[in-house]
Amino acid sequence: MNESTIKTYTLDEIRKMKGRTDWDKLRAQGDYEGPQEFDVDWARAELVTPEAKKMISLRVDPDVLAFFKSQGAGYQTRMNAVLRAWMEAQIRR
Repeated sequence: MNESTIKTYTLDEIRKMKGRTDWDKLRAQGDYEGPQEFDVDWARAELVTPEAKKMISLRVDPDVLAFFKSQGAGYQTRMNAVLRAWMEAQIRR
């Protein structure tokens, strides 16, 4: 994806768009009844409250910021995920 393919819409324009989901086809297929991918033991599930994030000021190159922002909402969360993956890889070394 490059900047020439990025389109921006107002909320009003988005609300007027017709979805492309074929709801009739999905209804005709019914619920998925194939094999489960894995078993889940909910008896041992724990509620984990995430630690509050720390606000910082971070300087990044303009193209790096533009890349993450071009991926849509949640770009800061994705940047955090990339940093976390790098950190965990370094810890495992």
